[in-house]
Amino acid sequence: MKNLLIKLLISTILIIVISHFLGIRVDDFASAIVTAVVLSLLNTFLKPILVMLTIPVTFFTLGLFLLIINTIMVLATDYFVDGFSVPSFFTAFLFSIILSISQSVLNKIFVD
Repeated sequence: MKNLLIKLLISTILIIVISHFLGIRVDDFASAIVTAVVLSLLNTFLKPILVMLTIPVTFFTLGLFLLIINTIMVLATDYFVDGFSVPSFFTAFLFSIILSISQSVLNKIFVD
């Protein structure tokens, strides 16, 4: 449970920090928490379904289509969360890449 809360806090802080650099609107800290929760739920339940449905495309693009699936998850989060707004597909694409790399590094450092 402790690790889950640490991961949620890391994601929330990263969403706030990255949004300032990319021009993504996050209204307040509560919106960032909701965004982190919704994004993690979408990645848990919807992303595996999308990955399974797009195996042939992912195979032919040598895995690069997974970046598009991550971008779709960010855009879906934009749709579900009122205090989170992404201006364009390209911004969501950059956001998903930076967020994934940052989460990976910080989770290796702070989570057991």
